[in-house]
Amino acid sequence: MSRLAGKSALITGAARGIGLAFAKAYVAEGARVAIADIDEAGAKVAALEIGEGAIAVQMDVADQASIDAGVATTIEAFGQIDILINNAAIFSAAPISDITRDDYARVFDLNVGGTLFMMQAVAKHMIAKGVKGRIINMASQAGRRGESLVAVYCASKAAVISLTQSAGLNLIQHGINVNAIAPGVVDGEHWDGVDAFFAKYEGKAPGQKRKEVGEAVPFGRMGRAEDLTGMAVFLASDDAAYIVAQTYNVDGGNWMS
Repeated sequence: MSRLAGKSALITGAARGIGLAFAKAYVAEGARVAIADIDEAGAKVAALEIGEGAIAVQMDVADQASIDAGVATTIEAFGQIDILINNAAIFSAAPISDITRDDYARVFDLNVGGTLFMMQAVAKHMIAKGVKGRIINMASQAGRRGESLVAVYCASKAAVISLTQSAGLNLIQHGINVNAIAPGVVDGEHWDGVDAFFAKYEGKAPGQKRKEVGEAVPFGRMGRAEDLTGMAVFLASDDAAYIVAQTYNVDGGNWMS
C-alpha cells in the first residue's frame, strides 16, 4: 500500500530541484501535492509534468498575504493539508566585511521568516480541522556549523533547526509532528550560482568548487535531489509518528550528530 495514500501536501519552492523531487515522490506514494513557488509559470510546468495529483500554487513565502492566499488555495483544492514541506530558500555568500543589511534581511525573511510563518499558517489550519499532520523543514549541514564565507546562510539554517525544535515541542500537543532534513551538498542548477560565489571570493576557476566539494563527501559524490526523497516520505508517513523535533542529516557522511 502507498505510504501517503489519501494525504494532501503543500511543498514550497517545488517548481524545480529538491522540491520537485519531493512532489514526484509524494504523488508516487499516493498523495496529492500543491507545488507552491514564487515562479508561477514554473510551478504550472512542474504540475503538468507530474500530471494527476499535482496542482500549481503561486506563493512568495516572504509575503504574508501570499502565504495566506496559497494556503487557502490548497485547502480549497484538497479539502485540507496533511503535510507541509518548507523547502523554499535562497543562498548567499560573502566575507563578513562585505555582508549588507539588505542581504541579511532578504535571506532571513525568506529562509527563517518563510519557514516560521508557513508553519504558523498551516498549523492553524491543522489545529482547527483536527488534522494530525506532518511539517518537514529543510535545514542544511550549513546549519550545523559556521563557514567562512557563508555566515548569513549558515545562521539562517541554524535558525531553521532551532525553529523545528521549538515548533515540534509546541505542536505535538495537537498531534502535529515537526521535523527537519539537513542535506549536505546537493547538485543541481542552483549550484551554478553557488559555484560563482566561490569563484568570486576564492579565486577559483568555474566548476572547481563544485568538483572539490563533491570529492570531499565521504560517500564519494555530491548528493542528488532523489537522495532526499526517502527521508521526506518517511517523515510524512505513519512510521514517523513517534519522531518529534528532530533534524536528520542526509549528506553522504559530511556531518555526524
